[in-house]
Amino acid sequence: MALNIERGSTSHSAYDLRSHLSDVIETHTLAILVENEPGVLARVIGLFAGRGYNIESLTVAEVDHGGHRSRITIVTSGTPQVINQIKMQLERMVPVHEVADLTVDGPFVARELSLIKVIATGEKRVEALRTAEIFRANVVDSTLESFVFEMTGTPEKIDAFCDLMRPLGEVKLARTGVAAIARGT
Repeated sequence: MALNIERGSTSHSAYDLRSHLSDVIETHTLAILVENEPGVLARVIGLFAGRGYNIESLTVAEVDHGGHRSRITIVTSGTPQVINQIKMQLERMVPVHEVADLTVDGPFVARELSLIKVIATGEKRVEALRTAEIFRANVVDSTLESFVFEMTGTPEKIDAFCDLMRPLGEVKLARTGVAAIARGT
């Protein structure tokens, strides 16, 4: 019997009712605090590649200069068993200090930065500017044939913006990947 547990239900509850034997594919956002030293990112990525796990989004940056620590944010998908296996294997790695599953631990904020080039002429350029205003996208470059928009938001918002721009002209896209952090204390 499958249990219908709301997204964000915590695994820290005394009554963890989530089924860990489900075959439903879930998407999880993992925040991993690691030593900022050569080869750590390659080892983390190697863990995913070696076992055939997919990384949908990956961002990494130093977050503690004095402590020489970096934060890796990975969006991945798999069954609950696969996600648990990924977390356990990450926690066993020597340069890893902390692994947080933001999807399970509670509410979190996730954003992505993107640059979207729209190649359009005539009336379609005007429509592109109107749509960009609605989505709060900033024009960071303009030529007679194209605009480059800068947009920050959820991956879904960026996807929706690009879907509306495609009928207006050719769209070229660069994305940073998801940066995420837990809400509250």
